[in-house]
Order: sequence, then C-alpha cells, then structure tokens
Amino acid sequence: MNEFRIDQELIDSITTHLKEKGCYLSLAEVTTVIDVIREEVLYQYVEHLVDQVEAILEISPHLSEQEILESVAKNVVEYFEAKAATLRIYDPGKGEMISYGSYPRMTEDREGAIPFEDTIAGEVVKTQESYFVPNILEEEKYKNKQKAEKQGIYSLMALPISIPRFSLKDVDTEGVLQVYFEEKDKVFTPLEAKAGELFSRRVSHVIARKRIMDLQKLNLSKDKIVEKIFLKLGKREGVKMKEVFDLVIPELLDLMRIQRCSLFSVMEDRQHVMLEAGYPEIEHGIGEIFSVDLPYIHAIVHQTGPFGEFGSDRVYPSYIMITNPQESRLLPPDLKRFLESQHINSVLYIPLKVNNVVNFFLVFDAQAKHKRFTDEDIEVFTFLGKELTKGLRLEKMDDILHDFKNPAIAVAGFAKRLQKILKEGDYLSKKEKVDQALDVLIKETSRIQELALTLHGEGREEIIDLTDRLKKRFLINGEAIQELKREKIHLRQRTLETPLWIQCFPLHIERVLDNLLNNATNAIPEKGGELSIRSYRKDSWAVAEITNTGAIPEEERGRFLHGDSRGRGIHITTRLIRRMGGQMELESEKGQTTFRVILPLVAQP
Repeated sequence: MNEFRIDQELIDSITTHLKEKGCYLSLAEVTTVIDVIREEVLYQYVEHLVDQVEAILEISPHLSEQEILESVAKNVVEYFEAKAATLRIYDPGKGEMISYGSYPRMTEDREGAIPFEDTIAGEVVKTQESYFVPNILEEEKYKNKQKAEKQGIYSLMALPISIPRFSLKDVDTEGVLQVYFEEKDKVFTPLEAKAGELFSRRVSHVIARKRIMDLQKLNLSKDKIVEKIFLKLGKREGVKMKEVFDLVIPELLDLMRIQRCSLFSVMEDRQHVMLEAGYPEIEHGIGEIFSVDLPYIHAIVHQTGPFGEFGSDRVYPSYIMITNPQESRLLPPDLKRFLESQHINSVLYIPLKVNNVVNFFLVFDAQAKHKRFTDEDIEVFTFLGKELTKGLRLEKMDDILHDFKNPAIAVAGFAKRLQKILKEGDYLSKKEKVDQALDVLIKETSRIQELALTLHGEGREEIIDLTDRLKKRFLINGEAIQELKREKIHLRQRTLETPLWIQCFPLHIERVLDNLLNNATNAIPEKGGELSIRSYRKDSWAVAEITNTGAIPEEERGRFLHGDSRGRGIHITTRLIRRMGGQMELESEKGQTTFRVILPLVAQP
C-alpha cells in the first residue's frame, strides 16, 4: 500500500496560512507539525471515523428498514455532535418526500410528507449530491423557517440515500438524510461532507444484508409450508383441510402472532362468500355464508378501492390490514364485538386471485397490535393461501369420490335387475319394475354427473321437500344393502310428514342423507338389526331422523358432531349441514343410534 504523502504545494499553503495568522515557522518546523498531525491527530480521527462506520454496518438486520435508518441517523447525530437528523423517502407515485423517522424522534409538529419539487430533499434526490445550508433562515428552499427557529436549528446538511433494487419486483429506494445543527452561518468543511456521504452510502450495505436475510426467511417459510402441505397431501387417506390447517398454521406463529386463521371462497353468484376452513376449527362455523355487501368483504372481493391508509384501515390490492378493529370503518358492529371478546387487536385479509379475479381470501386474527407487515410477509401469506386453495380443491375431489359410492352401487344394482327382467323375456308384465329401474338409472347417472360438475360450480338452490328426498335416498340405500348381501338388515319407514319445504342445493341434501344412511348401515352389527327413517316438523324447522341398531360410545359423540370422525362421510355431512344453515343432533342409547338433521323450513314454492 502506498504511504500517504504531503506534497510541497500543500506545505507551502500551510506555511502561508500560518504567516497570515502571525505564526512564523521554518520549513522544518512546518514539516514537523504536519508529521505530528498525520501520526497522532489524523490517526485518532480516522479511528473514530472507522468506529462510527462499523457501528452503522453492525446495525441489526432484524430491525425494520425504518428502524435501521433511524439508527443511522442516531450515529450521524452523535458523530457530528448535531442537534437532530431526519429521514425522508421519495414516493414516486405521490410525488412526495415521505417522513421515514428521525433522531431524536420528533412526533409533534412533524409533516408526514413534503413536496418533491422546490425542496431541499427533492433537490438531493434529483441530483444525488449533498446539499449544504449554512443558514436556514436565508435558504429559499427551506419553507418552514419559523418552526426551525423555534427548535433552535439554524443550519443543515442533506445527504443522499440510495438503495438499489434487490429483485425484479422491487424498485430503487431514493431518499435524504438531513442533519441539523445549532450553529448559524456554519461552515461545512470538505472533511465533514465526505464523512457524511460515507455514512449515507453505508446504509445500502445494511439494508442489503437485511433484505438477504428477509429472502432467506421468506424461502424458509415457503419451504416449511410446502413441506407440511405435501406431507399431508401425500397420505393415502385423503385430504381434510382441518388437518392441513393444523399442520401449516403453527409454522407461521413466529411470523405473525396469530390466534385464528380462516379461508373463505367466493361463491358463483359473487354475492356471497363461504367459510371453507379455519384454525382452530372448533372456533369457526365451517360452511357459514356471508354477504359480499359487508364493507370489509366488498373491499376484499371487488377491489374497487380507494387504496391507501385510512385511520385504522390500510387498504391495498394485495392486502387489507385492520390495525384497530374497534375504530375500523370496514367492520360491522357484531364483528367488532366478537373480536373484542376474543381480545383481537389486529386483522389481516389476503385476497387470492385467479386471472386477476378474487376467488378466495385468507383472514388472520392476532392479539398482537400489528401496525404493518413487510412485502415479504405478505408474499408468504399469499403463497400460503394459494397452497391452501390447492388443498381445498383436493379435499372437494376426495369428498366427491367418496360420495360416488352410493349412486354407483345403485346404478349397478338396478342395471342388474333390469338385465335379469329383460333376460326372462316377460318384461311387459313387470313394466312397473322396469320403469322404476330406468327412473333410478337415469336419476343416479345424472347425479354422478352433477357430483363431478361440483368441482366447477354448485348449480343453483331450489325449494324441495325434505321428506321426498329422504324416502328416495332410503330406497337407493336399500338397493345398496341388497348388493352388499346384508340380508339381516330390516328396513322400516316410520312417520314421514310431507311436505317439509327446505331451500338448498338438491345435491347437498342428497349427499348428507346418503352419507348418514351409509354410515348407519355400516354401524349395524353383522348379526343384523334395523335401519329406519322418520321426518316431522318442529316449530320452524324440518327434521329428518335416521336410526340404526348399534351404539356409539359417549366419548365418540362429540367428535362425530364436529365432523371429526375417521371416515370422510361425517366430515362431509357436518360441513354441508352448516352450509345449509342447519344443525345435527346425535342420540345413542338402549343399543340404538339416531342422527337428526335439522334444517330451516321455508314457504311453499
């Protein structure tokens, strides 16, 4: 390394300046003074400067970018023995310089944003050069001179901050660090200028390290999500969103101290949304339907804006953040009361889009008072949501495959019966049985087709007679019992009140009845027993009962009612009943078990 040398021209300049001050030194004496300064004074100055630069480089990358910049401001203030320092970042969308913190923190009388044009901060961003103001009171570009004088600051230097973009989705960050001094008519030396610029340039190194760590955390979170979801999806027993949520959501607890998480789907009419899954599931009404007219749901689904920060609500296309639910303009009173009872202090909504249309959205409830999340956090939540929607589609596919069984058995059974009649030749005398078999074949093959189409849509709701559907599904289940050679099962139709009008998707109530009849059949001991049905009106409700020989242990009943059985049938049933606005009851005593489906009655069509 070349040694730093003082040239003759500099020595002559120093000698001349000393003579002007009345100090007459020989050339040898001047050289001696320079050597002492270089070896003693300059060493201490450089050491102090290096310590300050290292202090900036050692700022924790775990802090937010705003906290990092404020730490830089603190170091600069201490180094220059200045009065204060402020940070502003350029927002090209608004054409403003946004306040991004200060040291010491000045929360009162501080403008959140100042114009970009005709300001010191804007000039620094434009030119990327430092700007020095010896006297604020005489500076044309410094607008609020009265406030500066009140705070006892009379001079400043403004240093450019530039953080190059770190990925294709980022943008360059441009800003300014303004350092304020008490001196009036301050002379800024070249050494002060260079030191200040050195500090401001180190900012990009600290931010870059933070963003590298954020990306590592982001990728780690994504890997954990994928690992947990594939761990579950790879198992052969099929997908249940409850189990997927229970595996994945705990992995996000260090990212967001959450108490609850839920996944909603937008229904075909785009006027309603349905709660598909939640964590913990027992605290969520899976299958409940809500109107899009609710302000917070409308803002998520329709994305009409306006976007920005509005008191306690931060509304953007990629998320909606409620920082204080009780003050939110988007949340209805009943939801506010519920969140207050759960001690929820912040709520995050993540819309999930397909072809730029919101088809699902995630909700996170947190007791922590979150004020904002980084872009990386939002990316993790969005990634999670998209993976969960894949699981949801697989769950629906598994449910449909499960529910193919009864109509498939019925089709096979009635086809064999029809084939036997045709082989015997005298089918005219058995016309009634032929017509019945053909009718079942047509309806059940149509039902299989409808089941397959539910992956793409539900069709439309209708008003139907619950008793009529119960009788038909009982008939089909009876055919399945014959096919399975369960001759010791006795079928019985008890009191059937008709009509009992309910409104639902016809396929949904048929799936519910099929699953309950199938489970009841399987629960009857091999030695035989009875399977019976009953229907009746109870106040404003329509009730369908399915009773079978065989008891369910007390400890198992709660799990059944929450859809938490080993098989898929009860899981599907409880979800569909909730979606229809109904409820299910279970009684098991004296060697018999009764499942009771209770649905709201509607007016006769």
